[in-house]
Amino acid sequence: MKATQVVEQLKQRFPNEPEYIQAVSQVLGTIEEEYNKHPEFERANLIERLCIPDRVVEFRVTWVDDKGNVQTNMGYRIQHNNVIGPYKGGLRYHASVNLSILKFLAFEQTFKNSLTTLPMGGAKGGSDFSPRGKSNAEVMRFCQAFMNELYRHIGPDEDVPAGDIGVGGREVGYLFGQYKKLTHTFSGILTGKGQEFGGSLIRPEATGYGNVYFLCNMLKTKDIDIKGKTVLVSGAGNVAQYTVEKLIQLGAKPVTMSDSDGYIYDPDGIDREKLDYIMELKNVERGRIKEYAEKYGVKYVAGAKPWFEKADIALPSATQNEINEEAAKALIANGVFAVSEGANMPSTPEAIKVFQDAKILYAPGKAANAGGVAVSGLEMSQNSERLHWSREEVDSKLHDIMNDIHANCLKYGTESDGYVNYVKGANVAGFLKVAKAMMAQGIV
Repeated sequence: MKATQVVEQLKQRFPNEPEYIQAVSQVLGTIEEEYNKHPEFERANLIERLCIPDRVVEFRVTWVDDKGNVQTNMGYRIQHNNVIGPYKGGLRYHASVNLSILKFLAFEQTFKNSLTTLPMGGAKGGSDFSPRGKSNAEVMRFCQAFMNELYRHIGPDEDVPAGDIGVGGREVGYLFGQYKKLTHTFSGILTGKGQEFGGSLIRPEATGYGNVYFLCNMLKTKDIDIKGKTVLVSGAGNVAQYTVEKLIQLGAKPVTMSDSDGYIYDPDGIDREKLDYIMELKNVERGRIKEYAEKYGVKYVAGAKPWFEKADIALPSATQNEINEEAAKALIANGVFAVSEGANMPSTPEAIKVFQDAKILYAPGKAANAGGVAVSGLEMSQNSERLHWSREEVDSKLHDIMNDIHANCLKYGTESDGYVNYVKGANVAGFLKVAKAMMAQGIV
């Protein structure tokens, strides 16, 4: 297999899907050497079968707003690969959602889920509907309309969606209620549910906590303590909030957060009280991050990202391609020695090259942010057994899973000079499990 040839063929077949092509290209470039050690993979045309989703579901979502106007959005579910377990992956509600972004996310999810060692395949879905500025009643009606179609394609042993950008506990609750009404069943069909109806403790925190746990493993390889380190965090949603919470607990100093309008820089650090304010602002009031700057009298930069501030560590936790080559060079120049991705594919290929050329610690999202889907898998297990584990038990399992993912990255990513290529390590480890399962199950 020549990765460049496969990517060119996919470009011709899917010419208007740049994010999907980017994700495939990044993975294939790192697994090519390992893939070519297995001629049986090539005989089974495994790489093409692995790149193209099993199924793409696309549908119209029609709903009525508070003024009585009929609105129409697009809904999607990409069921990418289910050789190691039921399809599993989040739903994203955001105006930017399109087929390319969801195919890239589903492709990445397949390898991320493989890395967790839990029996979960890869999927992703969502809509170009944005909850921003909508009332609770409008969000509820949209979620119900969305589930009216989606329910035909999911099930606890078939496909188990979760939340993502724009889909939090509120949305998951509305989706679950409608699924239950349509199917007359109470099952673990969605993860990220409320504690009252089958949700797992630590699930809201899991992606952010898991990323910090992975970061600590990386720092340990260099005998660096996270305590006292200055950290740039992007985003102000679920992942960013709990990333900051865990950083505070461990004695680090987070100094930035952001949303789609801009970022705040607080040189004194975001402490527990300030984080509580952000959580109230974003989760309850649905406000904007600039209100933090107004309240605490700190710097706010509109229309920008926080990567040009001075720090030790960067934790991108917002969205894809938020760190470009220029930003990556600025991070290195300003003293950043570790980047761990809380978001999915937040660094462009050019940025990743800058990080790796500088030999800093760099962890891709499929490894570093796998904690979220890992605890979703643990929620599925609890639902299947009709059990509810303690906070300590779930957190312990999350720690173990992130440690195992880090160990696999070391196993497959350590280069001859001792530098750990976490991208290669994560991709090869995730790929091999999926590939072997595909070979064992035949041409299906």
